[in-house]
Amino acid sequence: MNDLNKLNPIEAAKHFIEKYFPKCQGALLAGSVVRKEATETSDLDIVIFDKSLISSYRESLKEFGWEIEVFVHNLSSYKQFFKSDFERARPSLPRMVSEGIILKDAGIIEEIKKEANDLLDKGPEKWSEETIKIKRYFMTDALNDFIGSTSRAEELFIANTLAELVSEFVLRTNGKWIGSSKWTVRALRQYNEEFANILVEAFDLYYKTGEKSLIIKLVDEVLQPYGGQLFEGFSLGKM
Repeated sequence: MNDLNKLNPIEAAKHFIEKYFPKCQGALLAGSVVRKEATETSDLDIVIFDKSLISSYRESLKEFGWEIEVFVHNLSSYKQFFKSDFERARPSLPRMVSEGIILKDAGIIEEIKKEANDLLDKGPEKWSEETIKIKRYFMTDALNDFIGSTSRAEELFIANTLAELVSEFVLRTNGKWIGSSKWTVRALRQYNEEFANILVEAFDLYYKTGEKSLIIKLVDEVLQPYGGQLFEGFSLGKM
């Protein structure tokens, strides 16, 4: 963020819009610079609304000293992305729209922000009992592989899978949005800081020392309220 060639992020974003989307009806600056979480490698996330476009697209560019990711929509295409994000429980576009700083507005942004905020407040669709059962099975299967593995190389990948499965299970069974990559731990911290710290400690210990006990304990505790581990008797697709 100390690059002397970089413009201020808002100034850079406005120049970008003037250069590439001068006739758009709305534009937002989102991402880490808006949340005051920017690092040396952060880029600018810009959301564009342009009624002249036939379809939406995403593009990455370098301009004004910044790497820029632009998410371009017409005045209806964003709705399908909102729907898709809701169904996968990862509200990427709604979050960008909700948090975004308005750079340009021809009277459309307020309503789109309201749609995003309503979706975020609603939360993801509740998991069914059958879905919970399936997730219990796959967590149990991964845990058994983890416990029994004698290959460090294989264990590393199994541990990664377990971390994703546990995070998803805890968030979704508690009606919370999930995330991927850095957004996984952010979602966990937003839900429960103490649990997030316990999970990070368990996996950090394993990666540093190979000690599995905290991960095994954690998975068991997560599954216990829902009937515990599930393997024997599980069936999927049997007629």
